[in-house]
Amino acid sequence: MKTIDGSIQPVSLVSATAALDGWAEKKWDEGVQINELEELDVLSVDTRHHMYEITIINPSTGEVLIRGGELFPRRTEAQVLGASMGGSFLKVLGIYVGLKMALMVEGRRIITSPVRCVARVHVVV
Repeated sequence: MKTIDGSIQPVSLVSATAALDGWAEKKWDEGVQINELEELDVLSVDTRHHMYEITIINPSTGEVLIRGGELFPRRTEAQVLGASMGGSFLKVLGIYVGLKMALMVEGRRIITSPVRCVARVHVVV
């Protein structure tokens, strides 16, 4: 609380992206939209705690194969739900720097630590 002119005023400790206006006005240029990629595209996603390799299976639904971290020692079927602060806002089918990946794996929702880097990997066949 903060006092202004003798009255107590609440102080907001919410980041700009956690507020609806900030979320809507955010420039979404540090990440990817799964639905804008092609089947079999491969992403490298580095979070605060783990590195993941994500192979796109169905871009329109977010179906992927994910490998990495403690939970996915081998490729595992998953669905990328989107990017979030860990709360109520979700950038559907997105993976963005500074936000957490929200995944659905075998009926369980999994939230990663914040993404530090996401890059499309060039695969040589």
